Amino acid sequence: MINFHDFIQNEGNTIKKNKGEHVFIQGDSDKSLYLVKSGLLKAYYTSEEGKEFVKSFLVPSSIIGSLISVHSGGECSFSLLCLEPTVLKTISFKKIKELCKENIVLANDMINILIGFGIKKEKREYELLCLSPEKRFQMLVAKSPELISRITQNDLARYLGVTPVGLSRIKKRTLA
Repeated sequence: MINFHDFIQNEGNTIKKNKGEHVFIQGDSDKSLYLVKSGLLKAYYTSEEGKEFVKSFLVPSSIIGSLISVHSGGECSFSLLCLEPTVLKTISFKKIKELCKENIVLANDMINILIGFGIKKEKREYELLCLSPEKRFQMLVAKSPELISRITQNDLARYLGVTPVGLSRIKKRTLA
């Protein structure tokens, strides 16, 4: 019985992307899950007015895909952009679903991955709705200090839900 990481390593396709390239764009149809092998990516939404909201940053070992697109056949609700040269393993969600029917280890791994997606989303919602931008910044610095130097101040501000000027003030108060 094969687990998800072994399965995607053996059966997945390797794709390499340059800094500034998209893996997929909001509105696309994309039927794959992606495992980040190296690099850094930004998942973000764009409003009808063109305003960008950063959903998350993805580092090696992260798994991502647009569940709306892979499972429901809809369009991707967000875009995925490489912030650094990136190597990904990609696998068709349909292929995963088919193999899960006969492989309990892979099926259990997929359940855990999907629960992980839900937990990550629930935590992000809580942070955005219940915590101050300053507290969100402090938590990000504590959890991922190396990330702060790898992303632009504009992307960091969009992730925290503040303006770049607001981020500057938060950094002065927090890092002083």
